[in-house]
Amino acid sequence: MLKVGLTGGIAAGKSVVGEMFTALGAHLVQADRIAHSLMQPGEPVYNEVVRHFGREILSPDGSVNRAKLAELAFGSPADGEQRRTSRIEELNRIVHPAVIRSQEEWMQAIGAQDPDAIAIVEAALLIEAGAAKRFDALIVVTCNAEQRAERFARRQKVDLRTARAEVTRRMAAQLPDEEKIKLADYVIDNSGSLARTQENVRSVWQDLKSHLVKLI
Repeated sequence: MLKVGLTGGIAAGKSVVGEMFTALGAHLVQADRIAHSLMQPGEPVYNEVVRHFGREILSPDGSVNRAKLAELAFGSPADGEQRRTSRIEELNRIVHPAVIRSQEEWMQAIGAQDPDAIAIVEAALLIEAGAAKRFDALIVVTCNAEQRAERFARRQKVDLRTARAEVTRRMAAQLPDEEKIKLADYVIDNSGSLARTQENVRSVWQDLKSHLVKLI
């Protein structure tokens, strides 16, 4: 089995690229969905997040309001860089280890079912979480700053000015693309058309399959 990490900055198009790989035959899991399931009421991660960030992050039904949690974790410029970094690290220390364990369990299960599988883990903070070395190959998805803002605005249904500010705030908690690219085995530029991105994905897919054959 080939273990592949898929990462990139906010609104770069990781999920779109992940879907393209799935259509070609890859197995895919999204770290964001894992984290979401771990934050369900009654889960240990949920209890720790509430203990550290307070019940103000909860919706009336007791579930974690992810927007409120992000607001507290990422903060605002008025909070100061040190405080914002501290809160993000606090959240990451709670969530990342549990997410990584879940990813490992998922990959083990996929490998047991299909030894010839290409298993892809999609995670925005894969490198930041120190998980990059767990994979046989690392793919980084990129796009330009304005496209990030436009995509974020459409996804969150906010105006472009608000989207630019939020993307900037969240990108400050992530490694710059330039640093991620240095660690990448493959870079998929998602700045152009979907057809161009799909062409790049197919090219990477063929290379991954060749890599898998060498491992067998």
